[in-house]
Amino acid sequence: MSNGYVYILRCADGTFYVGSTRSVEARVYQHSCGQGAEYTKRRLPVELVYVEEFDRIDDAFGREKQLQGWSHAKRAALVEGKWATLRALSRGRDRDR
Repeated sequence: MSNGYVYILRCADGTFYVGSTRSVEARVYQHSCGQGAEYTKRRLPVELVYVEEFDRIDDAFGREKQLQGWSHAKRAALVEGKWATLRALSRGRDRDR
């Protein structure tokens, strides 16, 4: 098995896109050229703002699905390293919606 990565892009409109891949550099290049997801194609340019590495791609995919369920505020706290804010947003489901 090869390593996997989960990544977060900040789009031109300020939204976040979460994905997983085996090659962050190649995938970000695809997004930047408009060859990535439809979501990012309509929101160029994009900027890589967060990466996590995993031993297995399926673990990265699992984390991707988790992060996709998070609110914008919670993703922003993760990206910005605001751990206290992230903890506060994680305390209850109602706060994450």
